[in-house]
Amino acid sequence: MKSGRRNFLKSAGALSLATTLPLSGCSSSEKQAPALIGNGRMKLSFRPYELQLNHTFTVAGNSRNTTPVVLTEIEYEGVCAYGEASMPPYLGESQESVIKFLNKVDLEQFRDPFMLDDILAYVDGLDEGNRAAKACLDIALHDLIGKLVDQPLYRLWGINPDNTPMTSFTIGMDTADVVREKTIEAERFKVLKVKLGGGNDREMINTVRSVTDVPIYVDVNQGWKDKHEALDMVHWLNEQGVEFVEQPLPKTAIDDMAWLTEHSPLPIIADEAFQRLADISAFKGVYSGINIKLMKSTGLREAHKMITVARALDMKVMMGCMTETSCAVSAASQLSPLVDWADLDGNLLIGNDLYEGMLVVDGKVTLNKLPGIGIRKIQS
Repeated sequence: MKSGRRNFLKSAGALSLATTLPLSGCSSSEKQAPALIGNGRMKLSFRPYELQLNHTFTVAGNSRNTTPVVLTEIEYEGVCAYGEASMPPYLGESQESVIKFLNKVDLEQFRDPFMLDDILAYVDGLDEGNRAAKACLDIALHDLIGKLVDQPLYRLWGINPDNTPMTSFTIGMDTADVVREKTIEAERFKVLKVKLGGGNDREMINTVRSVTDVPIYVDVNQGWKDKHEALDMVHWLNEQGVEFVEQPLPKTAIDDMAWLTEHSPLPIIADEAFQRLADISAFKGVYSGINIKLMKSTGLREAHKMITVARALDMKVMMGCMTETSCAVSAASQLSPLVDWADLDGNLLIGNDLYEGMLVVDGKVTLNKLPGIGIRKIQS
């Protein structure tokens, strides 16, 4: 324990944030949920962690081999709950910013962890932005209340776990040989998500199609610039067995996006353009649907509300993720039976996961009966 603390402080010193708290370590001797909620206090701890990707991950605009995250734990009356903040480059957050935000949080003032509206309103009001930082608290709080009543979240929400969708597996941009290798490695998946927007889009799709005929989702990450060229490409993609196109144009090109959606033979899905609940109504008619990610939405509570609003507006819904451990991916999976499509493979893209949770069985998101977000810690 002392050695772990020294290692943590060394890492925290590199971040110039000496007030960061190491994880409490309560997971090593987790207790069963108490019969009744008492007068305990929620104790928050957190630490930075670096995810190591199995392959270089390339999208329109950047490549990376790692993703920084911050892991959180909330301990309440001997029960330990887990959360996670993941910070890919476009979010504009970092381990430093997340830790700075978490150092402001005082959960000990709340005696009842079930008062999520009050707790999360307090968290949201601490500062603007910081969506991933807020998400790691939301995830841990939901994990906690599920563990306190010894039930998985999907049961608390009345969601049928048998209705989970297939999940896609992501193929990043690369050379034809590497793309072919990645596609072969993903043969157990029934859907693939292919990253485009790098100037070799037809080669990417043709290479994948040389290996498999499974349905394809396409994510352009704002990589196309001209709406007419985009429409031509969408028509071609439609002929290749693609089911939808995600964020094809820059998020600021709202009029062009609405035009493309109107003329497209495929659904057009918002990702980078869409962040929080208040954004959804403005996108009716601009996009066919939205891609919800916990790191954008500040967590499960708002994501659940997003699904309800999108359905009321007759919009399609996708549940996605960043590069994450099984902690955040398993949390998002609790809501997956409510959506049209899932892209919940972030934990499968890394080689140093710390948890085990939801599984992909024959291509399908498969939930377990563990309480809360449905994970076990497998290493420190």
